Amino acid sequence: MTMSNRTTLLLVGAMILAAAPLAAQSAVEPDQVPVSAGLVEDATEPTESTSTAPQIVIQHMRPADQRGLNVFEPPKHDGVPYTGFRLDWGAGFTQQFQAIEHSNTADEVLNDAGTNTNQLMDLGWGFNNATANLALNAQVAPGIRVALTAYLSSRHHSEAWVKDGYILIDESPIDAPILNSLMDVLTLKVGHFEIDYGDAHYRRTDNGNAMHNPFVGNLIMDAFTTQVGAHAYARIRGLIAMAGVTGGEIKGEVRMPDRRGPAFMGKLGYDRQFSDDLRIRLMGSVFTQDRALSNTLYSGDRAGSRYYFVMENTGATVGGQAWSGNVNPGFSNEVTAFMVNPFVEVGGLELFGTAEFSSGSQFEEEGDRSWTQYAGDLVYRMFDDRVYAAGRYNTASGELRNVANEVSVDRIQLGAGWFVTPNILFKGEWVTQQYNDFPTADIRNGGEFDGFVLEGVVAF
Repeated sequence: MTMSNRTTLLLVGAMILAAAPLAAQSAVEPDQVPVSAGLVEDATEPTESTSTAPQIVIQHMRPADQRGLNVFEPPKHDGVPYTGFRLDWGAGFTQQFQAIEHSNTADEVLNDAGTNTNQLMDLGWGFNNATANLALNAQVAPGIRVALTAYLSSRHHSEAWVKDGYILIDESPIDAPILNSLMDVLTLKVGHFEIDYGDAHYRRTDNGNAMHNPFVGNLIMDAFTTQVGAHAYARIRGLIAMAGVTGGEIKGEVRMPDRRGPAFMGKLGYDRQFSDDLRIRLMGSVFTQDRALSNTLYSGDRAGSRYYFVMENTGATVGGQAWSGNVNPGFSNEVTAFMVNPFVEVGGLELFGTAEFSSGSQFEEEGDRSWTQYAGDLVYRMFDDRVYAAGRYNTASGELRNVANEVSVDRIQLGAGWFVTPNILFKGEWVTQQYNDFPTADIRNGGEFDGFVLEGVVAF
C-alpha cells in the first residue's frame, strides 16, 4: 500500500470519528430502528413516528434499511396488521470509490497474439459504476405476501434483469383450526429465490443493497445463488428448522435430465434474545446436489464482487471478469457443503462466525475435491447503533482441478460506518488479500492486493 493511500485512509478514519458526535445527536429512538425484528419470540409492534425510515406496511418482511440489521429469516411475528391488499416499493443504491493496488509473481504466459496473460491490469483510484436494486412487495392476503426483486444495474449486467420472485405464506388461506395451528409455527416459501444456505448470505451485500453488510466485500468463497423451488420453516420457542428442495440451477431447465438433479438443503439451530443486552444464535446448514448442468452455489452472484479488476489481466472487462477477488472451487457438477454460523450480541458488540466445509467436482473429473473456509466478524456499534467499527479475518483453502498441491487465500478487512439516517449509510473498508501456493503459471501465483474502498448506500 503506498504512502498516499495510507494518508487517505487515515483522513477517512478521522472523518468517520469526527462524524460520531453528530451521529449521536441525530440518533433516532431505539424503537424506531428495532434490531430484534427477526426473532420468533420478540415481536416488534409498528409505531408511527417522525423517523426518516418508512413505515412497515407489509407483513413478515425484513426491512431493507437499518432496521433489517441482524434479522435473518423473515420475521414470523412482526406485529404488522393486515389492512387489506397493499403494494409497497423499495430500492437500494450504492456507489463506491476504490483505491486498490495488486501484484503477483506468476510466470509469463503468452497467447497466440503474443500477449502475456499473466500481466496484471494497471489499477488506479476512481469511482465504480453505481449498482441498484428495485423491490416490489404485495400483501395479497393475511399473512401472505409476494416479492419481486430486480437488479437495475450491476457489475455483471449493465441492463435491468430480475433477481427473484416468490410467495411467502405465514397464515393459512383456509380458516380451519388444524391449519391455523400448523401455520402458527410454519412458513412456506415458494418460487425463484435466494436459497437459505448458511447465515452469511443474510449479512452480505446484495448488489445495490449493502445496508446489512458491515464491510464492503463479501466472503472469499461467496455461497449465494437463486434457484426455483420451495423452503418450509418451523419455528418454536427459538428453535428453527428448515427443509428445502430446488431445481438446483439458477434457471429453470428441462433438458438433459441425465445430467441434472434436484438440490436439497436444510438448516437447524437456535436463536434467542436472553435479555436486552444478550442474544445468542447458532445455526447449521447443509446443501447437497449429485449432478447439475451448471451448479452455481459459489458462482451464483450474477451481480459480481466489490473489488473491481483485482488480480485480473490486462484484457479483463468489468462484466466479463465480474468476480474479482473471489475464489470459486469449480464444483459445477456435484457438491455437498456444510456451514456453521454462531452469532452473539452482547450490548453493542457483535460476533459472527463462519465455518464451511465443501466438496465436489466438475464433469468428467475423477474423484471429489474439498475446500474449507473460516471467517470471523467483530463489530462494535455505538451511539444508538448509528456508528460502528468492524474487523474480519477470512481464509479459504482447498484443491483446484489439475493442481497437485493445496492452495489458500487469506483476507483481512477493517471497516467503519455511519448511518446518517436509518436508510443512508456511509462506510469505508481497508482490505488486504494474499494468495498462497498457486502454480507459477497461474496469474494468482504470489498474488496480493491491498487498499481501501469507500461506499455510500441508500436503501428503503
